[in-house]
Amino acid sequence: MVRYFDLVVIGSGVAGTLAAHKAKQAGLNVAVVDERPFGGTCALRGCDPKKILVGAAELVDWARRMKGNGIDGEIKIDWKELMKFKRKFTEEMSKRIEQGFEKAGIETFHAHARFLDERTLEVDGEKLEARFFLIATGARPRTLNILGEEYVITSDQFLELDNLPEEIIFVGGGYISFELAHIASRAGAKVKILHRSERPLKNFEPYLVEKLLEATREKGIEVILNTPVVGVEKKGNRFIVNTAQNEAQFEADLVVHGAGRVPNIDGLGLENANIEHDSRGIIVNEYMQSISNPRVYAAGDVAKGGLPLTPVAAVEASIATSNIIKGNNRKINYKGIPTAVFTIPPMASVGLREEDAKRDSLNFTVKQGDTSRWYTSKRINLKHSAFKILIEKETGKILGAHLLGHNADEVINIFALAIQLGLTAQDLKHRYYSYPTSSYDILYML
Repeated sequence: MVRYFDLVVIGSGVAGTLAAHKAKQAGLNVAVVDERPFGGTCALRGCDPKKILVGAAELVDWARRMKGNGIDGEIKIDWKELMKFKRKFTEEMSKRIEQGFEKAGIETFHAHARFLDERTLEVDGEKLEARFFLIATGARPRTLNILGEEYVITSDQFLELDNLPEEIIFVGGGYISFELAHIASRAGAKVKILHRSERPLKNFEPYLVEKLLEATREKGIEVILNTPVVGVEKKGNRFIVNTAQNEAQFEADLVVHGAGRVPNIDGLGLENANIEHDSRGIIVNEYMQSISNPRVYAAGDVAKGGLPLTPVAAVEASIATSNIIKGNNRKINYKGIPTAVFTIPPMASVGLREEDAKRDSLNFTVKQGDTSRWYTSKRINLKHSAFKILIEKETGKILGAHLLGHNADEVINIFALAIQLGLTAQDLKHRYYSYPTSSYDILYML
């Protein structure tokens, strides 16, 4: 039996859900396929539940920083109760999303999807034929290719832990390891991060990363660099992590994968549908359309080109769906996308790093500094904060902005808007900001 649709969306995260509803509102006959609970990574096992845990960790850290400065007593995280609170947000999410699909008249399939040819999917024994497909299957943890990999849990599993072990090792020095390590440390765990090279958080400005490393280590989190993990062994209820660094070993109660994610395209049968792809995802043009199969569009972490971020996935999905509905009429623009690491304090970035600007032979000035003695940091006894701003000499436009400190994840949005709109440093400097706030510090950065 063959079922016919105008659009079949594979994946039900931010990109897939947005696309399905937008297409249905335009009058298309739409189906959504997902082998995992509807809702995707961000809502169920990523950004949103993680930020709930970050909020608790921030509260504990703030209280501890202010102890002896008007705040007294101890405050600690009750992990079980915190997880119960987190589940209030996640447990009903899939049901609500599916009910939304049903109410809109969108057909749903809970099964693995695999292309049979350029216009046909096989889903749980059924064949779905469509005029268009949108692939929005997100990303998955990178395969580590080490002995004992089965003993390493993912961030998905960490965010479902009913009990927090006493000693935890995170494999890899990316944002996942740093964010979860900061949470676990504030919750009372002894934490190590093992990173294979000299430079963790490699997509961020090194000047700020060094400051964050200081803050991380000061809180008792061991960050061990140039230490590739080559295997994990189970010894009773404990785990032994073997490394290539002088054959050093580390022992813990739990080992967590934080070594990056890759597009989730395995098993989709892309070759059967003539969909070109590589290790970074499905290759698309500026319309988010497959360069080899015009029936297929892709959005989110699975599409090669943009940063693997929820806001990017939403924009890509909106553009792809508009092009499916009306024909290719909207192009993607990746200029000025902000990103953040939700450590304590958070680190945020938008635009070019200094090494990028030098590589492109741009003529620019750099303004940077430690802001730990600025009022914004001193009032909350925050010892680690800084900034670096890149300004094009000829035009005065912001090329890049990099922040570490309280509310850095919010302030970065102002710099992102400046880059997106082509504003200059003087445009930002000669504006009114509420005071005293973190945003007001922009005046002193420029």
